[in-house]
Amino acid sequence: MKRKSYHKYRSAHSLFKTQILKNNPLGWISINIYCLTIFHVFSGGLASLLGLLIQHHAAEASITHKIGNKSSLITNNLQNNETQIQDFSSPLVELNHQISTFTTTSALISSWLSQPERGLITIIETLSPYASAYLSSSPWPDIQERAKLAKVPIIMYHDILPQKEVFFDVTPNELEEHFQLIKDQGVVPISMEQLITHLQTGMPLPEKPVLLTFDDGYGGHYQYVYPLLKKYNYPAVFSIYTNGVGNNVGRSHVSWEQLQEMVANPLVTIASHTISHPADLTALTDEQLSTEVLESKKILEAKLGIPIPYFTYPTGKYDERVASSVREAGYNLALTMNDIDERFAGSSDNLLAVSRFGQSKLREVIAQAWGGSQLPKWKLLLDFTHPIERTDTTINKINLILISGGKPSTIHAASRYQVKEILAKDSPNAIAAVNGGFFSLKSLDSNVMIGPIFSQVTNQFIPGNSYDIQRMIGRPLVLISPYTVRFIPFDPSKHNTLTGIQSEIPEVTDAFVAAAWLVKNGEPQAANTFNNLYGFDIARYRAFWGINQAGAPTIGISRESVDSVSLGLALAKAGLNDAVMLDSGQSTSLVYKGESLVNYIARPVPHTVVLLQP
Repeated sequence: MKRKSYHKYRSAHSLFKTQILKNNPLGWISINIYCLTIFHVFSGGLASLLGLLIQHHAAEASITHKIGNKSSLITNNLQNNETQIQDFSSPLVELNHQISTFTTTSALISSWLSQPERGLITIIETLSPYASAYLSSSPWPDIQERAKLAKVPIIMYHDILPQKEVFFDVTPNELEEHFQLIKDQGVVPISMEQLITHLQTGMPLPEKPVLLTFDDGYGGHYQYVYPLLKKYNYPAVFSIYTNGVGNNVGRSHVSWEQLQEMVANPLVTIASHTISHPADLTALTDEQLSTEVLESKKILEAKLGIPIPYFTYPTGKYDERVASSVREAGYNLALTMNDIDERFAGSSDNLLAVSRFGQSKLREVIAQAWGGSQLPKWKLLLDFTHPIERTDTTINKINLILISGGKPSTIHAASRYQVKEILAKDSPNAIAAVNGGFFSLKSLDSNVMIGPIFSQVTNQFIPGNSYDIQRMIGRPLVLISPYTVRFIPFDPSKHNTLTGIQSEIPEVTDAFVAAAWLVKNGEPQAANTFNNLYGFDIARYRAFWGINQAGAPTIGISRESVDSVSLGLALAKAGLNDAVMLDSGQSTSLVYKGESLVNYIARPVPHTVVLLQP
């Protein structure tokens, strides 16, 4: 890679990560020829693959259909004929379903190809929780904060045999009863890989998860456990100490051949359990400890031909020196046990000491099992399908009217009118509207705005006057498209042309500059963010609009005088994710279903933000 190209890559990567960590991915999405090329190749490849699959399925269905017809001609039994017809027609039903699915998918891909920025954003929204989780993962071996809130039980079993010899033995019938209980309670057994991903990233597991573990490599694990795992399709971890393999003195143990058969099944994960299963690893010398921890890993990997990234402490005993030895040996996670301090996995000290419950606690702990909260999605494409609803509320002693839902738009009128009059003239189908951006006071009938203006009603971009726009630096530039809304700091050198705002959102339909952020990324804005905006700290009637946490546009007013900081605090509590201040004071006006919601005659204005029926 050439140095210049390398630096361009590094800059792009830095911007990408910075914007994601700020949870503002819109800031880095700028569709260019490279993104479009990648997207077209990806979408085209997906469409081609789907086409090949459907052709293959159609060929199989055709063959089945012909065989069915031939069989039905040979037999003279009507009942058999009916059976044959059912047999060969079911692939056709499935084929119809596949074709319908393919048609729907193709239409979606076609839509994305015609509007690639929308397709790319959709993909990003879908993948965003996973990207966010990995970017916020905890440093190893710490447990991520979200994972600490979940309740993931790990169940520890030992020998499975027909006649119990000690209290913690389990019979095959009891084990199947446990497996059936897990199924009946809607609990989902998970793999060790799923667990460690969850503990490091906080990524949620199934609603009610459990991890099954079996210690010491007993013969009953192959004879009874392995068949039940296959029957129920449950993954499990088997902790093996190498000296026990094939050793049937006293209790029986699995052989290397049986282990090799088991590890070929993806349901089975093997963890090292030392070489000789010492009663207390903390009592060993450094050399003995290294042999038990490291050499057992090497033996298992050599015999089974797989990596062994997990360790299980015999009898659960470890200390800082033992944990360090496990770390140095290259294990990613270690399981422990403590009969008097049993915990859910997320409550463990760290990944080198993950706690478990004895099998006798199964019923109790699966009743509490919870895989963790869902990760938040980045809302790049907002939800313009919500029905429009009015809410009257009082927050922090501030009376507010909020109208949420529908599809946002703006109107730049030919002159100044009451908001109700603007709707009647330019948007009679609008459900609600609030007065919009700031305008010049030079003449009573002027519709000249302060800052650039673009409205889908007129489809005319009007740049801001040069003597006004320098005062607008950093104020929120509102950009609306058919799919999303962005609030970005106004840059007069970039955003005072149609090309400039289209570089931010290619399909922009509306644009204007608001006074200030009241709420930004869910956070109410402090006084120092208003940059000495005239009157921000004075109690006045206030108009505002933004996006709530459900991704729906929201307009509204305060029904009494309030300062900007106090209003921002109230709007954040009301669930606004972003909100900007519109022209306020006597311009404050709100119309809903044709009726004004203010109890005074508002100042005529030339600009409104409206909500259209979804």
